[in-house]
Amino acid sequence: MNKLSTKLNKDLGEAVAFLSPTGRRMFFPYGGILGQGAEAKSCDTNATIGMAFEEDGSPLVMKCFSENVRLSKKAFLYAGSFGDPLLRAKWREMQVEKNPSMAGVSFSNPVVTNALTHSLRVAAELFASPSDEVVVPDLYWDNYELVFTAAVGCKITSFNTFARGGFDASSMKKALLAPGEKKILILNFPNNPTGYSATIADAKKIVSAVKAAARAGKRIIVLLDDAYFGLVYEKGVHGESLFAEFAKLDKRVLAVKLDGMTKEDYVWGLRVGFISFGFKGATEIQLKALEAKAAGNVRSSISNVTSIGQALALAAFSDKSYKSEKKLKYDTLKARYDETKRVLEKHPEYARSFKPMPFNSGYFMCIKPIGVDAEELRKHLIAKYSIGTIVLSGLLRIAFSTVPKAKLAAIFADINKAVVELKK
Repeated sequence: MNKLSTKLNKDLGEAVAFLSPTGRRMFFPYGGILGQGAEAKSCDTNATIGMAFEEDGSPLVMKCFSENVRLSKKAFLYAGSFGDPLLRAKWREMQVEKNPSMAGVSFSNPVVTNALTHSLRVAAELFASPSDEVVVPDLYWDNYELVFTAAVGCKITSFNTFARGGFDASSMKKALLAPGEKKILILNFPNNPTGYSATIADAKKIVSAVKAAARAGKRIIVLLDDAYFGLVYEKGVHGESLFAEFAKLDKRVLAVKLDGMTKEDYVWGLRVGFISFGFKGATEIQLKALEAKAAGNVRSSISNVTSIGQALALAAFSDKSYKSEKKLKYDTLKARYDETKRVLEKHPEYARSFKPMPFNSGYFMCIKPIGVDAEELRKHLIAKYSIGTIVLSGLLRIAFSTVPKAKLAAIFADINKAVVELKK
């Protein structure tokens, strides 16, 4: 049991008897991303959270969302537990447009969720039990632990994320072939915290590894966390979701696509996400049954997702400027990514203070401090330089998505200074 949940149970005293086993495992991650982010709120530079801001510090939001708040009165009605049928159909159409490999693949209609974290929880409650093993790269979003370990009681097994500058598919394969018939594999590209997406070569190895495990008798549920889909900045990166490959791979492999508008469309507070299913040989009846299971879970927890958010999404998707506005916001983030790469290349001396982890996409990049503790460095950056970052798995995560391009060079210079100071 997590030490935070143990403390909360102790604080409850005799009242802990009211809690279920799930309730006893539950905790709020005060020391995780949320807690570290709270410590950095007063910093001049806050590179902690997975949001994005304009160069002037205002939210990076598309006009087709911000100017469409005046909606039809129908937006105030219940949307239903499956979600607005028009939005579901539109999102499915858009997914195939953004992922041509999904054309011709049999997969369910998406069920609307309260954004991606809720999709994860729905998937966890549908497919995971305490006896099941969740397999993730060792550099993963800390909310996976809260969802799968604390809430559901699963064991999380991690494998090495990187090998020779790329994704370590061999380590993943070894974890999948370990004892136990059922495995739940989470793949998150672009990855949080590292900002790394599988290259075309990586993707082939990943799919091959899952196929080999299935052929060896494993039953594998692949959860594709596509939260940062589309934010790829380099050539040679696999630009589509891996959902299509897994949905047609093997009858023992279930592909579950978790996606939404939060990061893709820069509307973090809108809370509209989707969950879709596919597996080789799936019939329409089977896929509709999975949709009904997911909708039943939504019904049992939140009844249905905000109708206003869904109506706003439909209005934006129908706006003629949607694609051009989205491209402008993408260009803003790519410019910051390019600047980050330029700064690191221009200052090889920083290699004595920290090592950048592989990154090519998304909102973040990570560095591994050399000779100093990452948590000590994080606190020193807040105290002396007013820079907020996040520590995960011994790495310092920097959200370049929140930082004006002109300030990026100074951030890395200050990080270098901070490491030198701590070494002394």
